[in-house]
Amino acid sequence: MNARRRWLANTLLGGVLLALGGLAAGMPALHGVFAALFPGLARPVYLQESFVSLLLAHLGLVAASSLAALAVGLGLGIGVTRRAGQEFKPLVQSLCALAQTVPPVAVLAIAAPLIGLGERPALLALAVYGLFPILQASIAGLETVSPASCDAARGLGMTARQLLLQIELPQALPVILSGLRTSVGINIGTAAIASAVGAQTLGTPIVIGLVGFNTAYVLQGALMVGLLAVAVDLVFERLQHQVERRLGRRAALEPTA
Repeated sequence: MNARRRWLANTLLGGVLLALGGLAAGMPALHGVFAALFPGLARPVYLQESFVSLLLAHLGLVAASSLAALAVGLGLGIGVTRRAGQEFKPLVQSLCALAQTVPPVAVLAIAAPLIGLGERPALLALAVYGLFPILQASIAGLETVSPASCDAARGLGMTARQLLLQIELPQALPVILSGLRTSVGINIGTAAIASAVGAQTLGTPIVIGLVGFNTAYVLQGALMVGLLAVAVDLVFERLQHQVERRLGRRAALEPTA
């Protein structure tokens, strides 16, 4: 059953990636399809930029913002789960939750006049928006680490740094990955809005289509964003299964008391 599920998961991932790449490279070839679907449009296919370049720009923006959110969120999660930082945990969680209530469009509108148009305000908005799921997952993962494992590691003479890197983070990794998966999924969709402040993403044809009343452009951008979100989510699902399987093998090899 496990082998069958893995085969189905790999087949689905391959199909989604094939569809995503095929649409990105072959969108101009679908001119006839969109012309038939939208006969009233003079230009039914978005051709101002290549969908391949927009896809790569979208991925780059999401990757950069997600790495920033991961660095800050994981760092804060580690900090507030230490003995010296536990009193700050409610404050940090409240501030991050408050940041989540601010719409990304509002963050872009505030940041654009201060730091300019383009990718910089988009990076800021996406990093802020993707921070909370990673922080919550980091705290939850680190707080579920087995106390017995930590006590045994201290008994072996491990320092606090070794304990964190060799015991706590590996055991918390599946939960942290779950938070990162949620954060990246949010950012893939939110990055499309960044085109409103001049960032080149898959949201560019959506914004231009909305402004120019071109539904075909909106549909093309939305299809690409949707396929990208599904593909990345499937990649994270596969990665999580691999991590959990390795941790399971590691736990099975450890001697029991």
